[in-house]
Amino acid sequence: MKRDIRLMLSVPVLSWALYDFSNTIFSANIITLFFPQFVTEQLGKDPVTEQLASTWIAYSASAAALLLIILSPIYGVYIDRTNKKKQWIIWFSLLVFISTVLMGITYDSQLNGKVFGVPLSFLLIIILFTIAKFSYNSSLVFYDAMMSRLAPKEDHAIISGFGVALGYLGTLVGVLSIMWLVGMDHPGDTFIPTALLFLLFSIPIFLYGRDGADPSTTVQQSSSLLSGYQEVVTTFKMAKNEPAIYLFLIVYFFLNDALATAISMMQPYATTVVGFSNSAFIGIFMMATVFSIIGAFVFGYISKRIGSVKALQWVALILMLALVLASLPLAKEWFYLCAILFGIAMGSIWVISRTLIIELSPEGHEGQFFGLFSMSGRLSAVMGPFIYGTITWVFSDYGPLASRLAILSLFVMALFAFFMHFRVIKETRNMKL
Repeated sequence: MKRDIRLMLSVPVLSWALYDFSNTIFSANIITLFFPQFVTEQLGKDPVTEQLASTWIAYSASAAALLLIILSPIYGVYIDRTNKKKQWIIWFSLLVFISTVLMGITYDSQLNGKVFGVPLSFLLIIILFTIAKFSYNSSLVFYDAMMSRLAPKEDHAIISGFGVALGYLGTLVGVLSIMWLVGMDHPGDTFIPTALLFLLFSIPIFLYGRDGADPSTTVQQSSSLLSGYQEVVTTFKMAKNEPAIYLFLIVYFFLNDALATAISMMQPYATTVVGFSNSAFIGIFMMATVFSIIGAFVFGYISKRIGSVKALQWVALILMLALVLASLPLAKEWFYLCAILFGIAMGSIWVISRTLIIELSPEGHEGQFFGLFSMSGRLSAVMGPFIYGTITWVFSDYGPLASRLAILSLFVMALFAFFMHFRVIKETRNMKL
């Protein structure tokens, strides 16, 4: 235990983990809480338009993920060839900061005019959010790949759990800070303060983060964009010859699809379907965050004890239970249990999945497989919100039933991942992880 604490408090690991603290402030405040609240308040005048607001939120998330899919295949190749990660974390973080600040400026300006019947200021904020979310997700590809050089492989689960737990602690700090600085009544007022908090806690990794690569092993190679995609195709073929990681990427695709979509749609679902007020939802979200911290730490040690592969299946079971309960027209109090279960799943999946990529990747190809891992996550981040948004659009005339059907579609995805994971367990049974 003392050794683990010394490792977590070392400058390279602590500065790395603080970026989890930083980016989760952005993720929680903007992606999960206040951007959805902004869209819902702008459009949600009745049960039908409330469902259409969910469609806007889901489609903007899909657009951000689609942008990342176009570029992410070359990220991993670049990491393996140059071992440069920190400089791209800095650039993408600055783009997140600038885009989020501009969201706040646009909100305050209240621009007149409409484009295709949509208010100009609303449309600009949607576009800026898409850019910010794309940049945020891009930075995580380089950030996750940095972990492999921070400590021996047997300590990766502990480091990953520390980063995730510190990240969700950042969620609590971010939300409480916004409550103190500007309050919760006007979601657009939270954009600029959140951007400043994000930048502030990103500074440690800017200053002290290390790529951790040995310069003597760095391969300097110039390559065209096309050759980068060709190498990703090669990596994909390599993955097909590594059944364990290939199957895991499929499992992660559907599991992340269900979880990420549920998280991004939690605010509109809780307020327009379950019936919570915006202020009450903040309490629910804080509860989920507390259990995310607990889940991250607990599953870090569970993974170390029983193995990351088996631990992931328990996460899938927890997520499925949460989705089933959320889809049913139960009393509002049941949603608190859903929040607890979502929180545990949310905190633990990153601990386990980041560790599994390192454990299952062929030696020396971690960056490439983190690229495929990111692409799998981004593909699911396109499909999940798109399906959710399409269901709420098609069935919008049925009011809240549309969202309940959309949530149930996420359960089907998680169920498929759960059964597919048995094949991952079978393939890894004889591996020394």
